Amino acid sequence: MTPQQTVWKALADPTRRGIIRTLKADSKTAGAIADEFPMTRASLSHHFNVLKAADLVRTERRGQHIVYSLNTSVLDDVAAILMDLFAPAGEDDKETL
Repeated sequence: MTPQQTVWKALADPTRRGIIRTLKADSKTAGAIADEFPMTRASLSHHFNVLKAADLVRTERRGQHIVYSLNTSVLDDVAAILMDLFAPAGEDDKETL
């Protein structure tokens, strides 16, 4: 699977998108994120691993806690792809009928 496919797969899941929204404001510990989702920590751990594999989040160990933060450079790349995909067609992009 290409890195870009890994990112799209990670973003396809609503829970992972929710985790990204949660981290939009600030970095949080795994426990603080888990408090916001009604699922087991094992299930959340799976989602964290998918997000890490896609390089959408970064982790930092602070004592006994793992702190998650967004990797904004990957998210910027995703936003640029979407903006390009949905941008209004220019004169050069229009098909001739």
